[in-house]
Amino acid sequence: MRLKENHKVFIRGVWLALALMPMAAQAAGTHEFKLDNGLRVIVQEDHRAPVVVSQVWYRAGSVDEVNGKTGVAHVLEHMMFKGTKTVPPGQFSRLIAAAGGRENAFTGNDYTGYYQQLEKSQLPLAIKLEADRMANLQLTKEEFSKEIRVVMEERRWRTDDKPQGMLNEQFNAIAFQAHPYGRPIVGWMNDLENMTVEDAREWYQTWYTPSNAILVVAGDVDPQAVLKLAEHHFGVIKPHALPARKPQLEPKQIGERRTVVKVPAELPYVRLGFHVPVLQDAEKDWEPYALEILAGVLDGNASARLNQNLVRQQQLAVDVGAGYDLIQRGQVGLFELEGTPSEGKTVAELETALLNEIEHIKQEGVTEEELQRVKAQVIAADVYQRDSVFYQAMRIGRLETTGFSWRTLESYPAKLKAVTPQQVQDVARKYLVKDSLSVAILDPQPIDPNAKPKGKPHAH
Repeated sequence: MRLKENHKVFIRGVWLALALMPMAAQAAGTHEFKLDNGLRVIVQEDHRAPVVVSQVWYRAGSVDEVNGKTGVAHVLEHMMFKGTKTVPPGQFSRLIAAAGGRENAFTGNDYTGYYQQLEKSQLPLAIKLEADRMANLQLTKEEFSKEIRVVMEERRWRTDDKPQGMLNEQFNAIAFQAHPYGRPIVGWMNDLENMTVEDAREWYQTWYTPSNAILVVAGDVDPQAVLKLAEHHFGVIKPHALPARKPQLEPKQIGERRTVVKVPAELPYVRLGFHVPVLQDAEKDWEPYALEILAGVLDGNASARLNQNLVRQQQLAVDVGAGYDLIQRGQVGLFELEGTPSEGKTVAELETALLNEIEHIKQEGVTEEELQRVKAQVIAADVYQRDSVFYQAMRIGRLETTGFSWRTLESYPAKLKAVTPQQVQDVARKYLVKDSLSVAILDPQPIDPNAKPKGKPHAH
């Protein structure tokens, strides 16, 4: 299980990648189908190697949870490996491994996903197993009582034992005071301690239905053959109505917010976030694309502004970063800056320097040459992702579960190329202001050399 607390876009790559993009990837076709029960099937052809990636995405994540039951989406993800009427607990993973494949799952704010990567002849096995657990999951009190302890251990390992994990949790809690993005995907410990198998069953019965799912298959496959497999295994599952999803928006922030996290750690750290818009209309919006370019101006390679100015020249930081994600089903976003000060430098000095870099862009803008370099890097990173069969499927699934079409990928490079220096300066001036700023500071406390980890890693 890979818990993804914050999905950021960090930009890397070179323009040369565009020219080197394999012709098979360029010419690959995407096919979309919809079964009678509402399941959507999207097939991405890529015939470069005899492999296939199968993913089932559910449009249900921590954003859909309610107070008192945080973490239930992630808990159910764990329980999906605990058996059906015909497949005993743990057998799912063993069957995929025996077929020479690998599998895993992930829970995010906006979705939950399950995937298998196999030799192409084994696709029927993956489809059969996924359809089975969509309809026939066996949720027993015995298995739940064991797995909830595993999830609590995972929380301890990923959050309670990690200084930046603790800080990130507190940062989100102050940045989003009303929106569910302020709650941890793994859940608050108190909620996990009081969760029941009935809570997991309610989540499964509410959200796990064909009309709330997308099957994405990418690789060396025939689209019509995939459709027949989907119809045979998924098509017989009866759908049920979904509850109405009410809008959940964060009220306008009216002043700077701060938190200090004091935990045992080796180094201090600071994280800053400004409330910014995210993509709503992929064709008409321009501000999210400008914000993505702005993130690339600040971070993305060795010559980007933050690294060049704060790490190399001023030697204020050992590492710095900037990030922004324009795709969010929750319709709210953050533009983030982060860094670890150099020895002898303070968090306050680094925070001031990070904000000064923003002010320079507000006052002086960016040059056309700088903009073109960043556009090349952003687009090249986009190309690199398209070159991976796995990430082709991931990008499609994430777009579709957050309310966009996979066709958005076709216009993405052109939208980035259209961004002007003035637009980058405009979004910085408009959104990166103190009244919408949240700051979390890690104040390192002495480390007990005899202290033992609170948790331990987990693999289902």
